[in-house]
Amino acid sequence: MRTGAAAGHTGYFHEALCFSSDAELIAAAVPFLVDGAAAGEPAVVSLGERDAELIRAALPAGAEVDFVAGGAVYARPATAIRSYRKRLADYVAGGASQIRIVGAVPADFATWDWWGRYESAINRAYDDFPLWSMCVYDTRTTAAPVLADVLRTHPRRALPDGRHVSSATYTDPVRFLSEARNPVPDPLQGAEPLADLVDPALSDARRVVRAADRGHLADQDLDDLVVAVSEVVANAQRHGRGPVRLRLWSGAGRIVVTVTDAGAGPADPFVGLLPSGDGADGGLGLWIVHQSCSHVALHRHADGFTVRLTAGALHH
Repeated sequence: MRTGAAAGHTGYFHEALCFSSDAELIAAAVPFLVDGAAAGEPAVVSLGERDAELIRAALPAGAEVDFVAGGAVYARPATAIRSYRKRLADYVAGGASQIRIVGAVPADFATWDWWGRYESAINRAYDDFPLWSMCVYDTRTTAAPVLADVLRTHPRRALPDGRHVSSATYTDPVRFLSEARNPVPDPLQGAEPLADLVDPALSDARRVVRAADRGHLADQDLDDLVVAVSEVVANAQRHGRGPVRLRLWSGAGRIVVTVTDAGAGPADPFVGLLPSGDGADGGLGLWIVHQSCSHVALHRHADGFTVRLTAGALHH
């Protein structure tokens, strides 16, 4: 039996908490966790070190709350979804009728495109579970466009005064994920690319990626990028519309690759974030790619569809 504001709700109860002070974070998150623990529900905190310690210090003695390192969970959206679905399934198998999580995804404006997609997609990805999550955003440090998307990707808001209200601008995930967005350009893209290939053979695509590494990447990151580029080029050739153009830049501890074709891109708005087992429209390949790169940006534009892959350090 579910408790609190989510009582009577079936599936995922997805809330955003936008707070402007440490006191507001504590005022909303601590009662949420304490009430869950008192009801025998798994109560989890998955935040950065600073905010996690604020909440830990404010919890009453003996409160059974689990702390999970937020950085490890939120390395990439696709891996976060996979990890959370396993964790949630384990809780349910253990008899949980409701699970409470306070979490925070990376809200850096430069990489928000894929984390915004994550926040929208999990309305479906976690709806199999009796989850009540409070996704927290610090308005002192979060860019205004990100905060606007937060209210569009969360059906509900938790307010610091304890109220729980609907979000007036919530947008259905299919619509949100289907909207054309311009990802923030990587500064490396302001220079001439090191490689610019049209309709490359897969062997040539793999070759230019390896040739571009001049100690920028760890061996595993380079191997993962080679596989990711090969998958994306193959998808563009198989499911897109020619010509297929590959461009590559390297420097500052990272390699950036874009693959563009003249097609409209995958029809599945959840592509890359949820597995597509039949490989339709390259869904399985893009799901693998989303788990292999530091950042993946999908961009529909007037000239077609572009996938941008980043390996190594992210720009900010």
